[in-house]
Amino acid sequence: MNVRVGFKLYLITDRKLASRHGGLLPICAAALRAGREVAGDGAIAIQLREKDLPGRELYELARTMRKLCTKFGAPLIVNDRIDVALASGADGVHLPADSFAIADARRLLGRSRLIGVSTHEISEVRAAVRGGADFAVFGPVYAPLSKTGYGRPRGFAALRAACHAAAGMPVFALGGITAERARRLAAPRRRDARRAGGDVAGVAVIGAVFGADDPARAVKSLLAALSAQR
Repeated sequence: MNVRVGFKLYLITDRKLASRHGGLLPICAAALRAGREVAGDGAIAIQLREKDLPGRELYELARTMRKLCTKFGAPLIVNDRIDVALASGADGVHLPADSFAIADARRLLGRSRLIGVSTHEISEVRAAVRGGADFAVFGPVYAPLSKTGYGRPRGFAALRAACHAAAGMPVFALGGITAERARRLAAPRRRDARRAGGDVAGVAVIGAVFGADDPARAVKSLLAALSAQR
């Protein structure tokens, strides 16, 4: 296993939102199928973020999700639970701001698995770089569509500063992401990436897909928006 950050859409699960469309696995399958149609395999990574599930249930879900992601060439990242990530054969973990130190996670995971980190401030992005994270999620850039409690929206200028501070580490924008906003966030690469302070690697979403009336169409719109300016 040697996974790289080649994805553009970081899909963060929410099985409660997904219940209106038949459940988490059917939506993830539809999303990955849509991603394959628009951008080929590997354009989407899935973060399994079901924080309230007991360990065994989370592990069983991760094993099933592992099979689905493998079918579509999509990296599977498990939120916070390093034990579940290792036991299920996931491609990495995502560390919330108050989770394990990156160095400790790396010792357990080795170099072949990915470590993503949640960041909300520029100082946290710099710390992620120093710690050796593979990528960071920064936000909320706009007011979140589905989650609350992450403070005020940071805005586009702060996102640009985060990308600059990342010094080449991929940064994904989170919070209030729509297809139109994804297009706007991707636009600096076409205009002048240096002036913008660095490239946004892609977007991370929850409600934009799991809360959408048509999740597959939402995925296609997001990926088309991200590739339109490249």
